[in-house]
Amino acid sequence: MSNIKICGITNKEDAQVAVEAGADALGFIFYERSPRYVTPDTVRAITSAIPPFVTTVGVFVNTPADKVNEVARSCGLHAVQLHGDESPDYCDQIEGSIIKAVRVKDDSFQTVIAPYRVQAVLLDTYAPDKYGGTGKTFDWSLIKQQRSHRIILSGGLTPENVAEAIRFVQPYAVDTGSGVEATPGRKDHDKVRAFIDAARRYQ
Repeated sequence: MSNIKICGITNKEDAQVAVEAGADALGFIFYERSPRYVTPDTVRAITSAIPPFVTTVGVFVNTPADKVNEVARSCGLHAVQLHGDESPDYCDQIEGSIIKAVRVKDDSFQTVIAPYRVQAVLLDTYAPDKYGGTGKTFDWSLIKQQRSHRIILSGGLTPENVAEAIRFVQPYAVDTGSGVEATPGRKDHDKVRAFIDAARRYQ
Protein backbone atom coordinates (compact mmCIF):
# COMPACT_ATOMS: atom_id res chain seq x y z
CA MET A 1 0.00 0.00 0.00
CA SER A 2 1.37 3.41 -0.99
CA ASN A 3 1.40 6.17 1.60
CA ILE A 4 0.03 9.60 0.71
CA LYS A 5 1.79 12.91 1.32
CA ILE A 6 0.17 16.29 0.77
CA CYS A 7 2.93 18.86 0.37
CA GLY A 8 3.04 22.64 0.50
CA ILE A 9 0.75 23.01 3.52
CA THR A 10 0.65 26.64 4.68
CA ASN A 11 -2.30 26.88 7.06
CA LYS A 12 -4.27 24.94 9.69
CA GLU A 13 -7.43 24.57 7.60
CA ASP A 14 -5.64 22.84 4.72
CA ALA A 15 -3.78 20.61 7.17
CA GLN A 16 -7.00 19.60 8.91
CA VAL A 17 -8.76 18.75 5.64
CA ALA A 18 -5.82 16.63 4.48
CA VAL A 19 -5.63 14.77 7.78
CA GLU A 20 -9.38 14.15 7.95
CA ALA A 21 -9.31 12.88 4.35
CA GLY A 22 -6.68 10.32 5.31
CA ALA A 23 -3.27 11.76 4.41
CA ASP A 24 -0.36 9.86 5.95
CA ALA A 25 2.04 12.82 5.81
CA LEU A 26 2.07 16.59 5.43
CA GLY A 27 4.91 18.58 3.88
CA PHE A 28 6.01 22.07 4.88
CA ILE A 29 8.30 24.05 2.59
CA PHE A 30 11.07 26.09 4.20
CA TYR A 31 12.47 27.35 0.87
CA GLU A 32 11.94 31.11 0.77
CA ARG A 33 11.69 31.32 -3.02
CA SER A 34 8.72 28.97 -3.07
CA PRO A 35 5.16 30.38 -3.20
CA ARG A 36 4.43 27.72 -0.56
CA TYR A 37 7.07 28.94 1.88
CA VAL A 38 6.19 28.84 5.57
CA THR A 39 8.07 30.03 8.63
CA PRO A 40 8.96 27.78 11.56
CA ASP A 41 6.50 29.71 13.73
CA THR A 42 3.68 28.98 11.30
CA VAL A 43 4.59 25.30 11.12
CA ARG A 44 4.72 24.98 14.91
CA ALA A 45 1.20 26.43 15.10
CA ILE A 46 -0.05 23.97 12.50
CA THR A 47 1.68 20.86 13.80
CA SER A 48 0.48 21.44 17.36
CA ALA A 49 -2.97 20.30 16.22
CA ILE A 50 -1.92 17.38 14.01
CA PRO A 51 -2.64 13.84 15.33
CA PRO A 52 0.44 11.92 16.50
CA PHE A 53 0.42 9.27 13.76
CA VAL A 54 0.51 11.76 10.86
CA THR A 55 4.09 12.29 9.67
CA THR A 56 5.32 15.87 9.37
CA VAL A 57 8.02 16.57 6.79
CA GLY A 58 10.13 19.70 6.36
CA VAL A 59 11.30 20.51 2.83
CA PHE A 60 14.64 22.30 2.49
CA VAL A 61 16.75 23.43 -0.47
CA ASN A 62 20.52 23.84 -0.01
CA THR A 63 20.12 24.99 3.59
CA PRO A 64 23.09 24.65 5.99
CA ALA A 65 22.82 21.32 7.82
CA ASP A 66 22.86 22.87 11.28
CA LYS A 67 19.95 25.13 10.31
CA VAL A 68 17.96 22.16 8.99
CA ASN A 69 18.51 20.28 12.25
CA GLU A 70 17.55 23.33 14.31
CA VAL A 71 14.29 23.89 12.41
CA ALA A 72 13.41 20.19 12.47
CA ARG A 73 13.88 20.02 16.22
CA SER A 74 12.03 23.23 16.96
CA CYS A 75 9.06 22.25 14.79
CA GLY A 76 8.97 18.64 15.96
CA LEU A 77 9.29 17.32 12.39
CA HIS A 78 9.38 13.57 11.84
CA ALA A 79 11.45 13.73 8.64
CA VAL A 80 13.49 16.08 6.50
CA GLN A 81 13.16 16.24 2.71
CA LEU A 82 16.21 17.63 0.91
CA HIS A 83 15.22 19.07 -2.44
CA GLY A 84 18.42 20.75 -3.58
CA ASP A 85 21.95 19.71 -4.48
CA GLU A 86 22.76 18.13 -1.12
CA SER A 87 25.54 15.52 -1.24
CA PRO A 88 25.64 12.14 0.52
CA ASP A 89 28.18 13.61 2.98
CA TYR A 90 25.79 16.48 3.70
CA CYS A 91 22.99 13.97 4.40
CA ASP A 92 25.19 12.28 6.99
CA GLN A 93 25.04 15.51 9.02
CA ILE A 94 21.25 15.54 9.19
CA GLU A 95 19.52 14.16 12.28
CA GLY A 96 16.58 11.76 11.95
CA SER A 97 14.85 10.40 8.85
CA ILE A 98 15.87 11.78 5.47
CA ILE A 99 14.10 11.90 2.13
CA LYS A 100 16.39 12.91 -0.73
CA ALA A 101 14.64 14.43 -3.72
CA VAL A 102 16.08 13.81 -7.18
CA ARG A 103 14.79 15.31 -10.41
CA VAL A 104 14.35 12.77 -13.19
CA LYS A 105 15.27 13.65 -16.77
CA ASP A 106 16.51 10.24 -17.94
CA ASP A 107 17.77 7.01 -16.40
CA SER A 108 20.94 8.72 -15.10
CA PHE A 109 19.05 9.33 -11.86
CA GLN A 110 19.94 5.76 -10.90
CA THR A 111 23.62 6.71 -10.70
CA VAL A 112 22.77 9.89 -8.80
CA ILE A 113 20.85 8.17 -6.00
CA ALA A 114 23.15 5.16 -5.60
CA PRO A 115 25.48 6.63 -2.92
CA TYR A 116 22.72 8.08 -0.74
CA ARG A 117 22.08 6.32 2.57
CA VAL A 118 18.63 7.73 3.24
CA GLN A 119 15.24 6.40 4.32
CA ALA A 120 13.56 7.21 0.98
CA VAL A 121 14.17 8.91 -2.36
CA LEU A 122 11.58 11.27 -3.83
CA LEU A 123 11.56 11.34 -7.62
CA ASP A 124 10.30 14.55 -9.18
CA THR A 125 10.17 15.97 -12.69
CA TYR A 126 13.33 17.65 -13.97
CA ALA A 127 13.15 21.33 -14.87
CA PRO A 128 16.30 23.39 -15.49
CA ASP A 129 15.03 26.39 -13.53
CA LYS A 130 13.17 24.77 -10.63
CA TYR A 131 13.93 22.47 -7.70
CA GLY A 132 10.37 21.13 -7.75
CA GLY A 133 6.74 22.07 -8.02
CA THR A 134 6.65 21.86 -11.82
CA GLY A 135 3.19 20.31 -11.92
CA LYS A 136 4.39 17.99 -14.69
CA THR A 137 4.82 14.22 -14.79
CA PHE A 138 7.86 12.38 -16.13
CA ASP A 139 8.26 9.01 -17.84
CA TRP A 140 7.37 6.56 -15.07
CA SER A 141 8.82 3.65 -17.03
CA LEU A 142 12.28 5.03 -16.15
CA ILE A 143 11.79 3.99 -12.54
CA LYS A 144 9.74 0.83 -12.76
CA GLN A 145 12.70 -1.44 -12.00
CA GLN A 146 14.27 0.85 -9.36
CA ARG A 147 14.29 -0.94 -6.03
CA SER A 148 17.51 0.15 -4.33
CA HIS A 149 15.59 2.76 -2.29
CA ARG A 150 12.03 3.30 -1.10
CA ILE A 151 10.50 5.49 -3.79
CA ILE A 152 8.20 8.44 -3.21
CA LEU A 153 6.66 9.40 -6.55
CA SER A 154 6.07 13.08 -7.19
CA GLY A 155 5.69 15.40 -10.16
CA GLY A 156 2.35 16.31 -11.69
CA LEU A 157 0.22 13.90 -9.66
CA THR A 158 -3.48 14.77 -9.57
CA PRO A 159 -6.77 13.12 -8.57
CA GLU A 160 -7.07 12.02 -12.20
CA ASN A 161 -3.75 10.17 -12.53
CA VAL A 162 -2.71 9.08 -9.03
CA ALA A 163 -4.36 5.66 -9.23
CA GLU A 164 -2.59 4.93 -12.52
CA ALA A 165 0.69 6.11 -10.99
CA ILE A 166 0.32 3.72 -8.06
CA ARG A 167 -0.67 0.84 -10.34
CA PHE A 168 2.28 1.39 -12.68
CA VAL A 169 5.08 2.30 -10.26
CA GLN A 170 3.91 0.74 -6.97
CA PRO A 171 5.84 3.35 -4.96
CA TYR A 172 6.33 3.50 -1.22
CA ALA A 173 4.40 6.79 -1.31
CA VAL A 174 2.86 9.36 -3.62
CA ASP A 175 3.33 13.10 -3.13
CA THR A 176 1.32 16.01 -4.46
CA GLY A 177 1.36 19.76 -3.91
CA SER A 178 0.34 21.86 -6.90
CA GLY A 179 -1.91 19.04 -8.13
CA VAL A 180 -4.44 19.74 -5.40
CA GLU A 181 -4.22 23.54 -5.17
CA ALA A 182 -6.69 26.33 -5.75
CA THR A 183 -3.84 28.86 -5.90
CA PRO A 184 -0.15 28.45 -4.99
CA GLY A 185 -0.03 27.81 -1.25
CA ARG A 186 -3.78 27.26 -0.88
CA LYS A 187 -5.34 23.84 -1.28
CA ASP A 188 -8.54 23.04 -3.12
CA HIS A 189 -10.23 20.92 -0.47
CA ASP A 190 -12.33 18.96 -2.95
CA LYS A 191 -9.18 18.07 -4.91
CA VAL A 192 -7.37 17.00 -1.73
CA ARG A 193 -10.22 14.66 -0.84
CA ALA A 194 -10.49 13.37 -4.41
CA PHE A 195 -6.73 12.70 -4.60
CA ILE A 196 -6.67 10.72 -1.37
CA ASP A 197 -9.87 8.88 -2.26
CA ALA A 198 -8.49 7.90 -5.69
CA ALA A 199 -5.24 6.68 -4.17
CA ARG A 200 -7.01 4.67 -1.46
CA ARG A 201 -9.61 3.13 -3.76
CA TYR A 202 -6.97 1.68 -6.05
CA GLN A 203 -5.40 -0.08 -3.08
